[in-house]
Amino acid sequence: MKYQDYSREQRDAELSTLWEEFNQIKGKNIKLNMARGVPSPDQLNLSRKMLDILNSESDCFAEDGTDCCNYGVMDGIPECKKLMADVMGVTPDMVMVGGNSSLNMMFDTIACFMNHPVTGGTPAWSLVPDRKFLCPVPGYDRHFGVTEYFGFQMIPVPMDENGPDMDLVEELVKDPTVKGMWCVPKYSNPSGISYSDEVVRRIAALQPAAADFRLMWDNAYCIHDLTDEHDEILNIFEECEKTGNIDMPIEFCSTSKITFPGSGVAAMAASANNMAVIKGKYKYQNIGYDKLNMLRHVRFFGDINGMMAHMKKHAEILRPRFEIVLNKLGENLDELGIIRYNRPRGGYFVCVDVLDGTAKRVVALCKEAGVNLTGAGATYPYGNDPHDSNIRIAPSFPSLEDLSSAMDIFCLCARIAALEKLNAE
Repeated sequence: MKYQDYSREQRDAELSTLWEEFNQIKGKNIKLNMARGVPSPDQLNLSRKMLDILNSESDCFAEDGTDCCNYGVMDGIPECKKLMADVMGVTPDMVMVGGNSSLNMMFDTIACFMNHPVTGGTPAWSLVPDRKFLCPVPGYDRHFGVTEYFGFQMIPVPMDENGPDMDLVEELVKDPTVKGMWCVPKYSNPSGISYSDEVVRRIAALQPAAADFRLMWDNAYCIHDLTDEHDEILNIFEECEKTGNIDMPIEFCSTSKITFPGSGVAAMAASANNMAVIKGKYKYQNIGYDKLNMLRHVRFFGDINGMMAHMKKHAEILRPRFEIVLNKLGENLDELGIIRYNRPRGGYFVCVDVLDGTAKRVVALCKEAGVNLTGAGATYPYGNDPHDSNIRIAPSFPSLEDLSSAMDIFCLCARIAALEKLNAE
C-alpha cells in the first residue's frame, strides 16, 4: 500500500515505529562511507601483481626503443596508445596518454580552449562573456565543477532512459554562446543508463551555431559491465565522421577503476585538428607523463583481451553489491510509492529518486545514523536539484555485510522522510 493512501493516523503510527528503529540504529555508532565510487580492497587486489612487473632488473624500453626512465614522448608510448585506443574504439594516432586522471585531462582541455581558439571557432572561450555549457542531469558533480570553475553558465538538460533530451539539445545549440556538452554515454554517472543509437546519431548530427562547440565525451565506464548481457553504444567518432562533425567529440577514459585509482593511466582521443590545439598547450606543460606506469599496464594486460578478462573479475566482485542495493530497495520501498530507481547493467552507481522534497532530509538522516552518502543535489549544476529528489548510491567500497546494513538504514530514512513530507502537506 502506498504511503499516499495511508490515513493520517496510519502515517503517525508508522512514523512512530520507524523513529524507534532509527534511534536504536543511531545508538550503534555505525560509520560507513558511500559518498564516492571507490573500488573496494578486493578490487584493488586484482591488480596487485602489476606492482611486481618492473624492478631494478627490468627492461624498461618501449617497443620503439624509448627509454621509459627518461624524458620525452609527450603523448605516450606506442604500445599504451594502442591499448587505450582499443578501449575507446579509435586508432592510436588519435590518442594521447596522460597521467592517472582523466578528469585532469578534461580540465586541461577546457583550460586550453579557454585561452586558445578552438578549431573552427574564434575567439578563445574566455573572451565569450556569456559562455554556456550543456549539462545532462542527473550528472557527474566533478564535470559541473570544472565548467563552473571556468565561469560557464551551466544549462541542465533532462535525461531519460535513452539519454539527454535531444529536442532540447538541438534547440539550445542554436545559441552561439553554447560551447559544449558533458556526456557520459555508457552507464552514465549516476543514472546508469546508456545512450540509445538514436541519441548518439542525433548528437553526431548536431549543427551548433558555435563552430567551436565540443562534446566532452567521458567514456569512463566503456568496459565496466556487470554481466554478459551488457549495453553497447555507437562509436561517436564513426558517427561524427558520417555527419562531417569529426572535430566535435573529444573522448576520455582511464584505468582508474580498472587497476589503481591512485596510479592508473588516463587517455583522450580527438581529431587531428583538435589534437593539434591541445598538444600546443601540453608541449609547454609536460615533457612526458609516467612512461614506466604505461609500460607496467601494457605488460600486465598484454592487450585489450587481457584487460577485458580482468574486467570480468571486477564484475564478479561488484555484481553482488548491486544486487544487494536493488534487492533492498525493492523489498523495503517498492510498494510504498515513494521511490524510483534504475537497474544498471554496468558502471558504478545506482541512481535513486526519493519522494520530491525529501532527498536532503534522507541524506541528513543517513549521516545521523552513520551512513555518509553523496550530498543531495550534487548530481545537478550548482548543487541545485529542483525536485530535491535525486540521490546517488555508490555500492562498490563497503563489504557485503556493511552494504546490507547501509541499505537498511537508507530505506528506513527514505520512509521517515517521506512520511514527514506527506504529513506536512
